Amino acid sequence: MRLWLVRHGETEANVAGLYSGHSPTPLTPRGIGQAQTLRTLLADVPFDVAICSALERAQHTARLVLDAREVPVHTSALLNEMFFGDWEMRHHRDLTLEDAQRYAAWCSDWQTTIPTNGEGFQDFTARVQQFIARLSEWDTHENVLIVSHQGVLSVLIATLLKMPASSLWHFRVAQGAWSAIDIYDGFATLSVLNSRAGWVPEDR
Repeated sequence: MRLWLVRHGETEANVAGLYSGHSPTPLTPRGIGQAQTLRTLLADVPFDVAICSALERAQHTARLVLDAREVPVHTSALLNEMFFGDWEMRHHRDLTLEDAQRYAAWCSDWQTTIPTNGEGFQDFTARVQQFIARLSEWDTHENVLIVSHQGVLSVLIATLLKMPASSLWHFRVAQGAWSAIDIYDGFATLSVLNSRAGWVPEDR
């Protein structure tokens, strides 16, 4: 089975530098263009199924990538980005004033400090791991498209490669690019990371 990993396109919150875990934030024109480019790059991939975050920016990206293709699309909240609670749609400059003590603690120890009324890293990674545990539901498929978010996809890659979830920073997933993980007999290989090339079937 190959997992084709796509991060949602650029959003207004991305441009403004805001924490936007679960908050709605639309794709920018550039983000729409990134998704449309991926539609072209992945046009020849015979996707069996797509699994998408429940958040609209990921859903919009998936619709643009798949266009009119008849690919079953399943939504999973397990693929939602980390929830930042009271920090949602706030800039780090705001948080250094509005929630200075907690934000400083989080910056120093993001693995155990929890954003105010938000989701801690441990709970977040456990959620992503729940999704990974359910991948066996799709193991009869050869090509699975996953459309999600930076944090989710980075933790997904690290976990599948048997690395600590805290290794996520080693796998920056770019917008407007595609990555791929091949899984055979339970062994995962990161075959492609952040490609902007068109995929071509091997038998061509």
